[in-house]
Amino acid sequence: MIAQVIVLERIVKRTLLYDFYGELLTEHQKQIYEDVVFNDLTISEVAKEQGTSRQSVHDMVKRCDKLLEEYEQKLKLLDKFLKTREKVEEIHRLTQAFLQSGELGHIRRIEELSRQIGELELRSQE
Repeated sequence: MIAQVIVLERIVKRTLLYDFYGELLTEHQKQIYEDVVFNDLTISEVAKEQGTSRQSVHDMVKRCDKLLEEYEQKLKLLDKFLKTREKVEEIHRLTQAFLQSGELGHIRRIEELSRQIGELELRSQE
């Protein structure tokens, strides 16, 4: 069970990294990466389709994973996105709680969260 969760987390992370930085890969890199990671083709199938070795395809996928990770380390777009999404989800929960209770403390927390989101945006523009 834990192994399955780890595999799913890795798949989700790869997908998100590709969503943010995939356009920075070459067309050739994108095609191979998409075939192996998203289209679930085997390395052998991709190698045959590309007219290259299995090792070459394997190396390309590893290199793409490394590049996507390096882009994230430098730009931190995925990290900022996840933090913002978390804050927006909390704002939504607080809004629902406010509508039910009328408690003004929820509004103050929403204000604080929106300020934090604004700061994340400003830092990303620097």
